[in-house]
Amino acid sequence: MDVMSDQLSSVHILNQYLLTFVMVISMVLVARTVVAGTRYSPILIIVVFGLAMGFLLVSTGLATPGLKEFPVMELSSRVTITALMASFFVGGQEIRKLIARDRIDVRDMVVPSSQELFLGTKATQFMFLVRAFFILTGIEALKRLLVGYDSGGAIDNFYPLLGYLGIVASIILIDHRAQIENKGLYIRKGVMETVMIVLLLIISFYIAQWIRPVIALPEIFFAMVLSVSLGMVLVHWKLGPTLRSLLFAGIPVVLAANFMVGGSQIMDAFRLTGMSAVLSFGFFGQLLWMFGGLAILIWLGHANHIRNLAPGMAGALSHSGLTGACTAGDLGKEAAVRAPIMINIPFIGHIFVFSVLAASASAGKLLLPYTLVIVGAGILLTWWALKVLRKGEGVDSKEIRGLMLFSLGWQLIAVFGGLLVLSISGMSLEYAVMANASAISHFGLFAAIQEGMFGAEAASLIAFVFAMPFLVHPLVFGIFGKTAENKGIMPKYIVYSLALLGVAGVLYAMIRAWMG
Repeated sequence: MDVMSDQLSSVHILNQYLLTFVMVISMVLVARTVVAGTRYSPILIIVVFGLAMGFLLVSTGLATPGLKEFPVMELSSRVTITALMASFFVGGQEIRKLIARDRIDVRDMVVPSSQELFLGTKATQFMFLVRAFFILTGIEALKRLLVGYDSGGAIDNFYPLLGYLGIVASIILIDHRAQIENKGLYIRKGVMETVMIVLLLIISFYIAQWIRPVIALPEIFFAMVLSVSLGMVLVHWKLGPTLRSLLFAGIPVVLAANFMVGGSQIMDAFRLTGMSAVLSFGFFGQLLWMFGGLAILIWLGHANHIRNLAPGMAGALSHSGLTGACTAGDLGKEAAVRAPIMINIPFIGHIFVFSVLAASASAGKLLLPYTLVIVGAGILLTWWALKVLRKGEGVDSKEIRGLMLFSLGWQLIAVFGGLLVLSISGMSLEYAVMANASAISHFGLFAAIQEGMFGAEAASLIAFVFAMPFLVHPLVFGIFGKTAENKGIMPKYIVYSLALLGVAGVLYAMIRAWMG
């Protein structure tokens, strides 16, 4: 009887793996089909479809909130750090090139296939997408196995199997239609990249555990530091299939899984006291921080071009959706090259950000003196950045330097300015962090909350709270799409109007929070 039970469990987990693969990959493919022929990003469609799928699974009785009946989906939603490590590594390479004053090299050792398998998705892109799923799930399973992670579920017994399937599939799934200079070397690079990511994740995990008694810095901070440092050392490394797949499809895959989990919690979340204020701030805060930042870059920085605006705001907000659109090449080659630099720069200040947040979490309230100092530093850095950008005159190195300063300065303002106004309105620290993480679609805060930095309730709710402001993305990606079609120039008066709407909405959310 036990043998039969074990066999059924093995078959069940394989069915789960296949079902999760089909749901995630089909969702991304449908999203790419919907936006085919336009300059809009598929991230927007992934938001809507993911929330709808999660909601339908619960409303039809196939699952409960959190999708506990789909353990592989839960595993797929927890791979945020792995998906970002490719961007961190490439960002480290580009920072080194910038410091050394080398011209940014956008040449590629691979010529992708031009054959379209699905509307909006070419053969090489499809293989990147499929590989990304196997890489992410395989690496996460191996990491959990090696660090002894215990989820308390039956899936713990299958980490060796899931890790094996994911890694083996990711090695063999190479598009034969693409023109590759040295296929043997290319495959070996993919294996080496996968091994290195696993090692860095394990090292990050143990460093976070070791330093936790002193300060509760999240794993993503150490993963970022190690990945960026490695990228700066291996500045001449030509990317293999693992990093290429994660850059192209890592974030869409993570978001698809997360939004399905978030969609399953819609009804439960709306029943919680104070959740309306959290969601209101997340929604209108997205307008404020995104379009407020764009307005400042356009009006005061004289930097109205998509090569500046897209990577600048992706870095300034550590914005998951915009980062994915940039690194996937949806917003142009220059944005794709600059985005990894910009999303790394704000993390330099994260030792202070997460230090203050960790201390605040221990105290149960935001530490206002440190917060005010950080907001002040952010204002000074933003002023300096705008001054540099005004003198950029289209020079690549000057624009990148100005955007680096802006990414750090505006992020400090957005993170701690948002927490400051929510603290003034009386919102609890746990809800304030969720609200502000969603307001700026901040992947770093999202990963930290998901790890449990601000308690179990916040960790369970963040997938849903984080997803809701993505409904603003029809405006965000709509305007960026229009900008791409308008030779890179953004319609500034629409941006100014949306920024003002964000200010009004944030004031409304503060009043809701104050009224309880």
